[in-house]
Amino acid sequence: MKKSKKVFIIFCAVTLMVSMFCVTAYAAGSGDVAGAVQGTWKTASQQIKTVVNNVVFPAIDLILAVFFFAKLGTAYFDCAPVTAM
Repeated sequence: MKKSKKVFIIFCAVTLMVSMFCVTAYAAGSGDVAGAVQGTWKTASQQIKTVVNNVVFPAIDLILAVFFFAKLGTAYFDCAPVTAM
């Protein structure tokens, strides 16, 4: 009984959060749903481009730079001449 009550409370909380954070998109008076979706996409695409340009590409550049210098270091140690005494 106690577990089912806890599950019910969690379900109610999730349902409440979903209903609070959802946004209803209305097609302006004419009923043009495609136009409403396209307008929303234009706004979202600008935000996506900003995030990709400012976050994703620099992170990929950093990862590739680390891999490049690691590969450069291993190549140097593989080909470095060994002097015998």
